[in-house]
Formats: sequence, structure tokens, C-alpha cells
Amino acid sequence: MSETFRVGVGALIANLDGQVLALERSDVRGAWQLPQGGVDDGEPLLAAAYREVEEELGIVQADLTLIDQHPVFLGYELPPELRSPKTGRGQCHRWFLFSMAAGARVQPPPGEVRAHRWMLLDELTATVAAFRRPVYEELTRYFWPRLRPDGEEAG
Repeated sequence: MSETFRVGVGALIANLDGQVLALERSDVRGAWQLPQGGVDDGEPLLAAAYREVEEELGIVQADLTLIDQHPVFLGYELPPELRSPKTGRGQCHRWFLFSMAAGARVQPPPGEVRAHRWMLLDELTATVAAFRRPVYEELTRYFWPRLRPDGEEAG
């Protein structure tokens, strides 16, 4: 098994209520997370983020507006039983924050996503797999000022 970490991207899609769009994986019932995925050879990171959002949630680039990106890659190590030739030892992602156009539709194609819903980022962080939690805690810390409705404190 590879000892490398897979390079990827992740996306936070925010609404005006300070929530992010979370998805439930189809292969693990109850496993909620943000859209994420690998980067193809030579693919720019932002282009990979748009592609992953469309592949997982059916939201096209024209319906997204980039708000910010985390300044560094954030990684996690997978438990040995979850490692694969595709993921290696873990994954390192560059994270992007988007807003979604009014009237845009979320239409996940069949496959990876069982369900989707809007959640507060700290609510999602409390439910993600333990190995992902430090990354989501950092996403909450970094992006909360851009997500919160005016005047609200971080949860």
C-alpha cells in the first residue's frame, strides 16, 4: 500500500444563514461531509473544486461564486482499514468557500451521494468521522467569520 497522501480539493458552499451544504455518502449511511475529491494530473486546484462540486452535487460553476480559500493544504491520515491504492495513507486538500446563486438547484447525480442538506459547520464538524474532525475544526475556525450571519458568535 502506498505511503503517500492523495492531493485533493474540498468545497464549502454557504447560504445566507451561515450554513454549508453537506452531503451524506451513499456507501456509508450517516456519514455526512463536505464535497471533496482528488485532483487530476495537471488540473488547477480551483478547476478541480468546481468539477467535484458538479460531480457530487450537480451544481455547475456558473452557479457558484468564490468567496475565499484556505491558505494551506489540510490533511488527515486514514485508519489502516480505510486506506486504498487510490487514497494511499491519507488525503491533503485545499479548501474553497463558495456562495451559490439564488435559484440554483442541487441535483446530485446517482452514485456517491445519498442525501444533502444545509447544516451549520460546527454541527457538521461534530458528526464527521474522527479522523476528519481536526480538518473540519480548522475550517470552522478559518471560515466562520465569512459564514456567520451578522452579529452571531461562533458556536
